[in-house]
Amino acid sequence: MFPEDRVLVGVINRKRDLAYAQDAHWYRIPQARLKQGIHAEYLAFFLSGVFKERNGGIHYYARRTGVELVRRRDLLPKQADHPRADDVYYKVQLGALLEKSPPILNPAHRPISFIYTTWDRFVHARQINDLYSPADYFVDRIYHALRNRGIQSDRTWDAQYPNIAPEIRVLCQHGAVVASTESGADRLYLDSGQQEDQLLALILARIAAAGGPVFVNVPLEGWH
Repeated sequence: MFPEDRVLVGVINRKRDLAYAQDAHWYRIPQARLKQGIHAEYLAFFLSGVFKERNGGIHYYARRTGVELVRRRDLLPKQADHPRADDVYYKVQLGALLEKSPPILNPAHRPISFIYTTWDRFVHARQINDLYSPADYFVDRIYHALRNRGIQSDRTWDAQYPNIAPEIRVLCQHGAVVASTESGADRLYLDSGQQEDQLLALILARIAAAGGPVFVNVPLEGWH
């Protein structure tokens, strides 16, 4: 374990998926949710409301031991007639599931999808906010604001690619709209000194000028 090791936090919404992680040592992620691949040495798991007293916290983590691409029907053969049976998933292979003690809680009830962080942040974190760098935190807020408007985007985190600034990329009809915490001629600068609603207005205007977003069939809250 090194301080700069990357940790990918995912959400577990169903008890069966926790059982797969604990007993079969794998976790599934739709390829469409992380198009650039799995860039992490560890995975950690945020448990949702079905887990009652453990709801709203990161309680487990594991080392990533491998990853392969498989179709949903091969992961869950008993559900071969599922509407997304032919969708491609990452089957992330895991070492032993370990308990995070104390767990990382979410008292501010921040929306959670995926979070990239570093091992040193993960080890010392007590709340979800502790996992973010300032730039990641700002990008994440913009990402969820767009998501609340029905606009899907891809994110880049500090911990994911240390040499690339955190950014948001929205695929549009006439090309991608990119907003970044680093200024550049081909991107909209995410200035943390600006009001969030002003930045959103600028991003939405860029998206409209690019013909509007291209929508993909990916569930917003978890997957089945």
